[in-house]
Amino acid sequence: MPQMKGPGLFLAQFAGDAAPFNTLAGIAAWAADCGYVGVQIPAWDGRFFDLETAAHSKDYCDEIAGTCRDAGVEITELSTHLLGQLVAVHPTYDVAFDAFAPAHLHGKPAARQEWAVAQVKRAAAASRHLGLSTTVSFTGALAWPFLYPWPQRPAGLVEEAFTELARRWRPILDVYDEAGVDIGFEIHPGEDVFDGATFEMFLDALGGHPRCGINYDPSHFLLQQLDYVGFIDVYADRIMAFHVKDAEFNPTARQGVYSGFQSWKHRAGRFRSLGDGQVDFVAIFSALATIGYEGWAVVEWECALKDAEVGAREGAAFVADHIIPVTEAAFDDFTKGDSDIGAVRRMLGID
Repeated sequence: MPQMKGPGLFLAQFAGDAAPFNTLAGIAAWAADCGYVGVQIPAWDGRFFDLETAAHSKDYCDEIAGTCRDAGVEITELSTHLLGQLVAVHPTYDVAFDAFAPAHLHGKPAARQEWAVAQVKRAAAASRHLGLSTTVSFTGALAWPFLYPWPQRPAGLVEEAFTELARRWRPILDVYDEAGVDIGFEIHPGEDVFDGATFEMFLDALGGHPRCGINYDPSHFLLQQLDYVGFIDVYADRIMAFHVKDAEFNPTARQGVYSGFQSWKHRAGRFRSLGDGQVDFVAIFSALATIGYEGWAVVEWECALKDAEVGAREGAAFVADHIIPVTEAAFDDFTKGDSDIGAVRRMLGID
């Protein structure tokens, strides 16, 4: 039977310039000591991974995989979140998102986009060399500044945005198809694809591209007050990755979903360490087991309150406790008799 893998840890939030968080060998060993058996590597972080070399050299990828294996973990996926973000950037965010690209591309949005597209494509080849079948990413956004329908949006604005978003991503997804690798897009505020309806718009504009999938993260859905368990049933065939992240939503008389421009610590909706928030992970892990999800459960730690290393260690145990070892037999098999079509027909009252 299909079996979920984990716990894994997304390394991006823990990367730093001091040991053990400044090298792949160091952070992988630390993750293993925390209880993780997999690590998700941010493909843009040169302290851990040289994406250009990985795209051209299987030997290099074998070395990277060996480094992780020696530390006691395996690679779950490559993340291209910050690179995918740059595939589509509304001019409002040009200055903010320049930080995701090399300095020589700052202030040059067209060149920055060309660079990002090439980088995301390289992650397909690198994933193939690593023997991985899935990556995770963001779609980027052109329509996000127009999220709230005031002032009234002109007819065709949203449709044109998704047509253009698909035009940019289709050739990338074709490269992934050739490599035999999926992209699980994290459905996330700030991206044009931020809920089920927008994912469907994107998928339709892509003509149902087979490599377009979902990196399921319930924390973003809880903060939108979306049915995050029902989402699993609706999009079961497109869920290709799983970020295990908790959140809480505590509206007050002063703020609600939009949270009044407050800092993360003081927002009505905020991310929390696993087990400290309101996400029903018992229901989620059950729903994922029901649909036969066999990918990784990867902790993405983002908490406004708890120490990161404490959250990481607690997260590994939390995921390990929630992964369901899927049974290969029904609980009532002991009552089952031999199959006999004659007996079946008699039970149904059929002559």
